[in-house]
Amino acid sequence: MRTIRRILFATLLGIALPAAVATGQGWPHYGGDEGGSRFSPLTQINKENVSTLELAWQYRTGAVKDNPSLKQFIDFQDTPTLLPPAAGGHLVVCDPFGKVIALDPVSGTPRWTMDPKIDKSPAAGRFKCRGVEYWVDNAAAPGEACAHRLFLATADRRLIAMDARDGRRCAAFGVNGEVNVGTLIKATFPADGVEITQLPSPPTAINGIVAVSAFGNKFKSSTAINGAIRGFDARTGALRWSFDPLVRDASTGFEPTPIEVGGGNNWVPMAADSERDLLFIPTAAPAPNYWGAHRPGDNRYANSIIALRGATGEVVWHFQTLHHDVWDRDVGSPPILTDITRDGQKIPVVIQLVKTGMVFAFHRETGEPLFPIEERPVPTDTDVVNEKLSPTQPFPTRPPVLVRNTLSPDNAWGFTFFDRNACRKKIESMRHGGHYEPITTQGTIMYPQIGGGPNWGGGAFNPERNLLVTPVSQIPYYVQFLPRDEVDPEFAKRPEAGAPMQKPGYLGDTPYGVKQGPLMSPSFTPCTKPPWNLLVAVDMAAGEIKWKIPFGRLDKLMPFPIPLNLGGPSAGGPIVTASGLIFIGATPDNRLHAYDIETGEELWEHLA
Repeated sequence: MRTIRRILFATLLGIALPAAVATGQGWPHYGGDEGGSRFSPLTQINKENVSTLELAWQYRTGAVKDNPSLKQFIDFQDTPTLLPPAAGGHLVVCDPFGKVIALDPVSGTPRWTMDPKIDKSPAAGRFKCRGVEYWVDNAAAPGEACAHRLFLATADRRLIAMDARDGRRCAAFGVNGEVNVGTLIKATFPADGVEITQLPSPPTAINGIVAVSAFGNKFKSSTAINGAIRGFDARTGALRWSFDPLVRDASTGFEPTPIEVGGGNNWVPMAADSERDLLFIPTAAPAPNYWGAHRPGDNRYANSIIALRGATGEVVWHFQTLHHDVWDRDVGSPPILTDITRDGQKIPVVIQLVKTGMVFAFHRETGEPLFPIEERPVPTDTDVVNEKLSPTQPFPTRPPVLVRNTLSPDNAWGFTFFDRNACRKKIESMRHGGHYEPITTQGTIMYPQIGGGPNWGGGAFNPERNLLVTPVSQIPYYVQFLPRDEVDPEFAKRPEAGAPMQKPGYLGDTPYGVKQGPLMSPSFTPCTKPPWNLLVAVDMAAGEIKWKIPFGRLDKLMPFPIPLNLGGPSAGGPIVTASGLIFIGATPDNRLHAYDIETGEELWEHLA
């Protein structure tokens, strides 16, 4: 969620931390545990006392105050990390510029900081830091410097290792505690736009390897950066392996993607299973987002959940959730590694949410689906030159799709008759239907939008109840191709050309320009009925939706106040507890909520 301040609810922490510290639990990784389940086994905060929570302290990073000219480029997306006592017991946060701050979790007092002093040129894109990764060097002597490490991936393409106890750089890692990943990206073809490439998510540590991924602007350029994931020695920083998520070799049994095509990268947090030495990586679409005539075939391993061997970077298994993506349907949520109990047996699974609102689940070791997955026919007729779409796409038979996913003029909605009529005409004028309507020069409606469904905030899983919880969006979106001669050549030079709700821009070196944006009424509300955002709970043992509720208010976003809970945009994810609670902020209405995981009833709300 983008906000101008960071609020840390230390009352909640103050109740939970003593038990966490005493049992060695903490929250040492982005998703709590290395598998990203976002589950806390603590029970002291429960349904009976959660309503008594109060704000105990808050900490402001000063990122906006100190950089007022960059305010429009700043996103606050950090997930705090709570370290065990041996690593200092700090609550570690990072500001959008990658400044790492260790706080006293009880008082909020800073203990140390480490500022990487990144390049703050706006050309580098939006500034964000989603967190740091914690790793213990079991080969180090007790008390040795950097026996407990934090890894930071920066917006200017560096991997930094620091001592978790005091923030000092680990001198034996790379050069002065850092590895210049940007140099490796630049040396790997294709490498268009290296200067705007970022390392968007926390690194992931697994058995002495620390893995990082890079994200470039693949919206317009087919030669955007190669999406390689790289594994470095966690002690020395030496490169141990590199994995290209686009198949280039026919010996794999898949049709190769041309070497000059980039993308297919990972831009959300990965998940690790150290016991099995498996690293789980969700991947994005190849470049550019909406045009695939230059990259025939399925484009494996793009749009996939991939299990790599942590030590070598070799593929153990993969599943492609979408073939030949021309809809920007990246696998944009972190994987969840957990156990599901069915018929008294615990099954080690990886759960993967995707932007369409589908939920895939697989056995972690083999990739065998938890529920059957069907290849179903989808439309392939398009007027886009030389485009050859996949005739089928994979659909899990369970759970049901979490969001609405079909659209017709009869679904047009608005607060007034004028709005409804305008929306009906928009829907009638464009291609519409289900998930995979081809992109056309007529214009095509995608439902839900390119951001999902679920997005990078992802979900949380309570293994004691077999319940998955995630926020999802169900807002319609359109994409339209235009002949290049209909694009204003001067405006097309601007970086925002062709972006959502902007004037058209060129789609790289393709024959087309593109315009896109949410499908909105004249009153700037979505053209489909609310709720536009939901919080959903899914019974993953049965493959059934347990409940859905509207999530997020619009009172801080609209030109006129709408007090109703119609579901507003969200970007973050929840955490769940053994006491049956869900905690989630994630919306721009500046509210933090606690819900009953069994019913979806709201038990507590705090307005920041």
